[in-house]
Amino acid sequence: MADKRIKTPDELLKIMKAEAMGDICFTHILDFIKTGMTEIQVAEEIERVLLALGAEGLSFPTICVSGTRTEFPHGEPTDKVIEEGDFVTIDMGAIVDGYCGDMTRTVAMGQITDEQQEVYDIVLRSQKAGLEAVKSGVKCFDVDKVCRDIIAEAGYGQYYIHGTGHGVGTEVHEAPTLNTKSDEVLEEYMPVTIEPGIYIPETFGVRIEDLAIVTDFGIINTTKSEKELIIL
Repeated sequence: MADKRIKTPDELLKIMKAEAMGDICFTHILDFIKTGMTEIQVAEEIERVLLALGAEGLSFPTICVSGTRTEFPHGEPTDKVIEEGDFVTIDMGAIVDGYCGDMTRTVAMGQITDEQQEVYDIVLRSQKAGLEAVKSGVKCFDVDKVCRDIIAEAGYGQYYIHGTGHGVGTEVHEAPTLNTKSDEVLEEYMPVTIEPGIYIPETFGVRIEDLAIVTDFGIINTTKSEKELIIL
């Protein structure tokens, strides 16, 4: 029986199209988002744009959290107003022909603190290292460890409160799982997310997530959106 974690070229194309919609939507949102808007207003615009681009649905309810609420990895959008100095974390996904996209970006509004910049840079370094570690034959545990070690060595280990990633297909969360308990091994043509984060209680959080296709030479990264910190 075929391993459902390994996708066919046709399945991978659908996932890539879904992720491309996310990239187009993110570019739009960078122009759209302004201080004074609420999280719900931004989330609703994301969903409107994804559906306008041809998505048949959403991989999951769109996450848009800002300010101290970025400490919640799966926070739901509220009527909180986005303010100067806030981080805003957006996690979204479109469904194309039954297959899910999934991407996360954290952007800043106006001025930020040195601490915000430092934490963002650590997460970005961790995320890039995780992507570099992905290759067929590599243990999921080891990819998680690469990301986690960078965050821990920077002194933020206790604030990395979830796994590094997961498979994606007709469900947005599928096997394999990349975390501290996983005994799975990556194989060619598995789509997996790499999404480390730091979440400091009552302060702020940062997550950056790409959706990568495992190959025997590394990855094909289906997420093209800018990852260096964008300050709007």
